[in-house]
Amino acid sequence: MDVLNVLDKLDQIEILFEPIYSADEHSVAAYEVLGQLDENINLTMFSNSEEIPEEIRAEIEQLVIRETLQIVGDKINDVDLYIPCNPNLLMLDFGESYFTLLKEMLPEHLLSNIVLVISEHQYKGNIEQLHHVVKYMKTYGVKIALNDIGPHSNLNHILLLEPYVLKMKVEQLDYNHWSAQNHVFSTLRALALKIGASLLVSNVDAVYQLQHGWKNGARFYKGAYLELPLKDFIARDTLKSRFHDECKQFIMTEKKLLEQKYDAIKTLERKIIAAVEQIEPISANIDSLLQLAEKLRPYIFRLYICDGEGFQTTPNIMLVEGSWKIQQEAIRKNWSWRPYFLQNLIKMRHDGQSKLSETYSDIETAELTRTYSMALPQNEFLFVDISYDYLYENNIVS
Repeated sequence: MDVLNVLDKLDQIEILFEPIYSADEHSVAAYEVLGQLDENINLTMFSNSEEIPEEIRAEIEQLVIRETLQIVGDKINDVDLYIPCNPNLLMLDFGESYFTLLKEMLPEHLLSNIVLVISEHQYKGNIEQLHHVVKYMKTYGVKIALNDIGPHSNLNHILLLEPYVLKMKVEQLDYNHWSAQNHVFSTLRALALKIGASLLVSNVDAVYQLQHGWKNGARFYKGAYLELPLKDFIARDTLKSRFHDECKQFIMTEKKLLEQKYDAIKTLERKIIAAVEQIEPISANIDSLLQLAEKLRPYIFRLYICDGEGFQTTPNIMLVEGSWKIQQEAIRKNWSWRPYFLQNLIKMRHDGQSKLSETYSDIETAELTRTYSMALPQNEFLFVDISYDYLYENNIVS
């Protein structure tokens, strides 16, 4: 990137605003700032280029902020403004010049409409120091969005910085992007829920991507399908009608899928319960477990019984290469360390309800499975591990 060319054209900086839409109000909730020169030079990329001296990059980044705030004035009164912020440049003077600039350009009551977009994984300094600067800015209402969340993200850093938004590209929602099991995204989504952060999905170029983001719990969206970056703000309800109609379609489609999943799960439960009532398995009778396993062969790959403290009272009855194997070594293993295990046992005992677990990776086979559990007489509990093939064929993997 030609630094001198950029420096010679600073008076030609163009500020664009990319609308960010919310899934709850179906309207513009914020704008992300884009600085460019000649439609060819992205100033965010410029500020991230380590080939250029830090002082120059910091000056350019602050110039973009100044130009931006001069343009928007008090128009951010009812929307947020997402401003790119390189954390390494921010910390050159521990945030003093950036924050001073914000306070000079905005009245204090509008600072809560500013969202600094930080790429946490690019930061090379002491995360505790960055945390102190961020925490101080937050006392004035400034919010933080963590950019480009993904496998490279540090969960401890996310927890420390307590962002308002976790920002990711829509392609990162694709299961094939982070592997078929997509553990990273599931972890980040659960983390966002725990800390009260919202998900923002960018690069939405088609309606199916909008639907994919909606289905995966994203609250905010931006991308060419919704609106290209603009030179000025637009009416907040510009796409409200279209967004509303598309969301209704998403809801109808999702409800149909959920109804199908519910029916498939209830069918599976009925088959398991009918087999259990017919055979009446108990831990003292291994033959009864083998009979039950054979009865459930189309659906399961393993079953066993535990007592009320989570100790396994039977061997595993495990399907191995088409035959049921008795795995005696599993007796007396204890599963109470699993989250909610004992709580679920108590619920099953007192409420008489069976339970189908969430999807997880089996420790032994590494395949995705869900475990069906139910109370038996004499304070025993049956656990049945459902085969991935059955889950997949009936669309109840998750």
